[in-house]
Amino acid sequence: MIPYTETAQRPDWEQLPETLRIAIADRLGGEVASARVARSGFTQGFAAVLTTVAGIRAFVKAAPLDLAPAEWYAKEARITEALPVGVPAPRVRWTAEPAGYFVICLDAVDGARMPALPWRPAELTAALTAYAQAAVSLSPMPASLAEFAPESFSAVMDGTLGRWAAVLSGTEQLPDPGMEPHLAELARLERRLLDYGDAMPGVMHCDLRADNVILDTAGAAWICDWNHLCRGPAWLDLVSLLISAVPDHDVDTLFATHPAAADAPADALDATLAGLAGYYLTQGLRPEIPTSPYVRTHQRHCGRLAIDWLARRRDWRW
Repeated sequence: MIPYTETAQRPDWEQLPETLRIAIADRLGGEVASARVARSGFTQGFAAVLTTVAGIRAFVKAAPLDLAPAEWYAKEARITEALPVGVPAPRVRWTAEPAGYFVICLDAVDGARMPALPWRPAELTAALTAYAQAAVSLSPMPASLAEFAPESFSAVMDGTLGRWAAVLSGTEQLPDPGMEPHLAELARLERRLLDYGDAMPGVMHCDLRADNVILDTAGAAWICDWNHLCRGPAWLDLVSLLISAVPDHDVDTLFATHPAAADAPADALDATLAGLAGYYLTQGLRPEIPTSPYVRTHQRHCGRLAIDWLARRRDWRW
């Protein structure tokens, strides 16, 4: 079992440079009394709910300017600020670059916690409801987000999707010999996904999974970490979220009845499962990352859930 609430190796508040801690506290309006570090995710940047002695709460991320997470946080800030009001996402309060770090401060969600896995029915419903709200607000693409999604879906996904075609050409390793009889069909399906994505008028989160969903004290869901936003179909996000629910829920019905899938072509689900399974399974074969020790396990797990879902739908055996 992957410990999704403990997958990230992040620094504690006390491990940050003193000059950075002072600068953040000044922006928050007072000394920080407590810091609850978020241990989910797969990056090393600092991320925590900070509470000042005056009781002011905020969710703060920080990373050195010369490391990749700083660029991701800066992009996340710009995109989140541009999201339509209908998208249930914590909002940006401020950004700064003190002490050689990029810092983003967002609203703290009351009682913030990651959904439990296996998914509890009420929590899965809350997450699906939140994404239904987001999908409506993101298609057609709002003008405020156009600068963040200038390229077509297939251009953005070049090298990410298309993995089954790469297996056929010999540039990617076959994840499982039992899949070989289905390679041509898998490659055809993932090609359909790329074509469908280019035809879609909206934008999507592009990294929607359980640990990018936050539940508040009332049980409502919020969607975070918007730095991967791109053009594409809302139903891809939907499938990405539902993959983790495969073992315990009727995911076919949940997909078919969700508003984000209302305009999906008949084979959209199979095409998406093929594309995501190809990415996850081949990515999971790559060398382990010492600074993110669970990411390959996560990819292999998601890939297996996706390909098993697809195999059941198409009555494949291996």
